[in-house]
Amino acid sequence: MRMKVLTVAVLTALGIAGCGNDDNDAPAPAMPSRVRSVEFTSMPAPATDNERASAYTASSVTVTYSDGAQETSTLSFKPLYSSLDTITGVTGGQVYDVNGNVLLDINGNPFIANTPDANSLIKVDGAPATELGGNPLYLVTHFEYISVDSSVPPLNMYGKAPMVMKLSTLDQNPNSGELSVVALKNIDMAGIRGLWIPCAGSLSPWNTHLGSEEYEPDARCLETNTCAEKFGADSYLAQMFSMNTYFGDTTTARPYNYGLVPEVTVQANGSTNVVAHRVLGRVSRELTQVMPDQRTAYQGDDGTYTMLTMFVADKAGDLSAGSLYAATWNQTSDANGGAATLTWHKLGSATDAELDKMVNQDNIQFSDIFDTADEDTPGFVKIKAGHEVAAVEWLRVRPGMEKAAAFLETRRYAAYVGATTEFEKFEGVTVNAKDKKAYVAMTRMRSGMEPSTDATVPDDIRLPKNGCGAVYELNLSGGQKDAAGESINSDYVATDMKALVVGEDMSKDAVGNTCVVGKIASPDNLKFSEKMRVLFIGEDSGAHINNFLWAYHVDSGKLARILSIPAGAESTGLQAIDNVNGFAYIMSNFQHPGDFPSSIDPALKERLIPLINAQKGEVGYISGLPELR
Repeated sequence: MRMKVLTVAVLTALGIAGCGNDDNDAPAPAMPSRVRSVEFTSMPAPATDNERASAYTASSVTVTYSDGAQETSTLSFKPLYSSLDTITGVTGGQVYDVNGNVLLDINGNPFIANTPDANSLIKVDGAPATELGGNPLYLVTHFEYISVDSSVPPLNMYGKAPMVMKLSTLDQNPNSGELSVVALKNIDMAGIRGLWIPCAGSLSPWNTHLGSEEYEPDARCLETNTCAEKFGADSYLAQMFSMNTYFGDTTTARPYNYGLVPEVTVQANGSTNVVAHRVLGRVSRELTQVMPDQRTAYQGDDGTYTMLTMFVADKAGDLSAGSLYAATWNQTSDANGGAATLTWHKLGSATDAELDKMVNQDNIQFSDIFDTADEDTPGFVKIKAGHEVAAVEWLRVRPGMEKAAAFLETRRYAAYVGATTEFEKFEGVTVNAKDKKAYVAMTRMRSGMEPSTDATVPDDIRLPKNGCGAVYELNLSGGQKDAAGESINSDYVATDMKALVVGEDMSKDAVGNTCVVGKIASPDNLKFSEKMRVLFIGEDSGAHINNFLWAYHVDSGKLARILSIPAGAESTGLQAIDNVNGFAYIMSNFQHPGDFPSSIDPALKERLIPLINAQKGEVGYISGLPELR
């Protein structure tokens, strides 16, 4: 938000300090002074019960301008709406069936998702003015899952109901930049056959919201009716509970329709259009981040034994056709989170339309794509890949089914052709355009990222166990070739990967933290501000009793804690906005407050329970940011 107090020197530098008695006699206005650097102070970790139960910031930000002038502003967290708020007849956390009806639990009460996740704040030219008279903006927000129903005791509902995106119409005060919600509505997902566990997201360079669907259903065990054996009878993966609930039957939903990239276009009048992209592969997608060329994209693959993929679109600004690649990690160091060079394997090229035909006209099944074996067998490849249960499999691609394997069974096929499927909880992705770098988050380094004891499967990543995770930096370059020696048609190909910001394990402290409180723990959401030169890092950790939002200054290496959220909640909805109508924002939500980690001190937990409304996830933003010129 624009600074509330500016010194005369800064006002003059910005060209807004007063005016002369006669415009004809006034000297020419000074050129605006540009931002030279931005630095956040690090707030203390929460210490009192009230602090541990709250979302708040005690940080400030100092901007230094090119003329040497400085100004410091205090930050504040501003809620917009919660999962329990009803605005223009729509409740934040309510979910819907295919016909647009509010879904009820077994007790006849509306399901409430307390899990606001991704945000995309969007300015659309020609949007009508709001009744408050400010600048109209739109905000797309995911709700990720329903934690529990209204039963006593409550039943676990994770993954058992379809999910939603909400569109809020915001009024931006033209003087202060303050945001307020004037309308809220559900974004209809019937056109893409419903929405499956949306996680993080990003704003595309062409001003659309790119969503995600993680923990995609396992088509192999669903075809053979063995998912209950693999995942547990009550698992959402066992019976596709959520989409069966969405359609009201057990036959309409097909596994290959989920694990995709929903793209939402918001029109000036607030109407929305949603398409689901298949050509970026079917993975446990945390989010898709498009590079400045508007063609190349990287995406996180959440879970265990997962992968790094790169997509290169045929045309800029169009994700409906292109080529998909998966990386091999060639380790060069195991120190401080590790480092590697990257080799890219081309999985295939396709269009959304031809893949949609495979799934919804040809009704393709897993057994149409792969032959399987139960032991080492000539002609079969032994792989280990998964997002929930990384079981060893022996696979052989059936003749002519390489394209289907690449885009419908992306992780399995990546392992099949020799790409690395050993990453652990691969989360957020963001880009630093000026330095031509991408950043990716790994919640923790364990399981597949540790040295393997099974010599019969690849062991590309061999790092010491770290339960607190790291953010990695990837250098991007043109002129690269894939593993087959073919040129990759992109100037943003990641050539190497090394840990940049690393968490640190520790013995459990008095309140239950198991990662060093002054360092990151389980990084998840990532966003980079070009103007501020700051990498923002949101946590999803059971190793910090309170999760934090951090500001990492890439030029100085300084790490600053700038937001604390209620105990047990996850920091979500991160979006760094350098300029919308002259104001800067950090969008920031929290979800599932009171979902305490098992390590929490029991006495602290008992004191916090009455202070936290567990159903009240909040959508909000950090205000107090300087104007970024």
